[in-house]
Amino acid sequence: MKKIGWKKVIVLLVAFFVIFQIAGSFFFYNLAIKRGPKDFLTGNADLKVSAETMDVFLNGDWLDWVDKQEFKEMHMTSRDGVDLMGYYLAAKQPTDKLVILTHGYLGHAKQMGLYGQYYYEELGYNIFLPNARGHGKSGGDYYGFGWPDRLDVMDWTKLLAEEMGPDTQVLYHGLSMGAATVLMASGESLPKQVKAIIADSPYQSVYQLFAYQLNRMFHLPAFPLLDNMSLLTSARAGYSLKEADALSAVQRATVPILYIHGNADTFVPTEMTKELYEKTKSDTELFLVDDANHGEAFVMDQEAYKRKVDEFLEKHWSTSNLSIDLSR
Repeated sequence: MKKIGWKKVIVLLVAFFVIFQIAGSFFFYNLAIKRGPKDFLTGNADLKVSAETMDVFLNGDWLDWVDKQEFKEMHMTSRDGVDLMGYYLAAKQPTDKLVILTHGYLGHAKQMGLYGQYYYEELGYNIFLPNARGHGKSGGDYYGFGWPDRLDVMDWTKLLAEEMGPDTQVLYHGLSMGAATVLMASGESLPKQVKAIIADSPYQSVYQLFAYQLNRMFHLPAFPLLDNMSLLTSARAGYSLKEADALSAVQRATVPILYIHGNADTFVPTEMTKELYEKTKSDTELFLVDDANHGEAFVMDQEAYKRKVDEFLEKHWSTSNLSIDLSR
């Protein structure tokens, strides 16, 4: 029986490696970026929240509040032809203040009603809740992880300013993927109406986030699998994992940014936000909530969260047409 030559062995190993990389790229693209159910996150220990938080998420009075509001459905076509939709709710009393609340990965617009209730009822803002591409009633067959979404939120801002008037003052408040979205937008030439940004539980680049999760969930190195997946993402979704980079964007930021993160976050490590805070070019503040896991800060310490937001807005925004009770 002939021995297989070492050259053939090398060729076979290289072929196996290439096939594994190609197959892996498609597998992880379908797993994370292609629109659809994501069962791999079910039961993920890194997303486990307290019983108190879960009760608020599932049974909080904010859900009834959302159901009772008469939202105006709005539609917009993105620059690359995706039909996007969102929900607008005018304030009870006329005001030039508008908050755009951007949700997280696999979420949908009305989940941000948890924060919208506060802005609407306590601060008297107009609120807008957009569905990110690939989510809710918006079109799109992939998730943008903030990169194409940064342009979408800027275009929503321009559209809303046309309806509300050029003197509109806009606050971006994002959660998780929504936080990364508004941070990625901070590096662009923002519409003049945008006055400040609040980023709750953001990640830095999509590549870095995936590298962390690839190691944590699958015990695999980032290179070269993510680099190949990035090429596939670029071909299918129009962006690469490395260019979707909030850390680079905030180094060009011109509006003040408040960072919020839970100190117990293991899904998106708190260190990511600390580095974003340290590298931000514009005025910036950092608020950390002890014992809060990913996206849990608002529920875990709602009074301190609101107080910090109030103080941030009082410091960085015009106080005209804005009433804040700092005694809470």
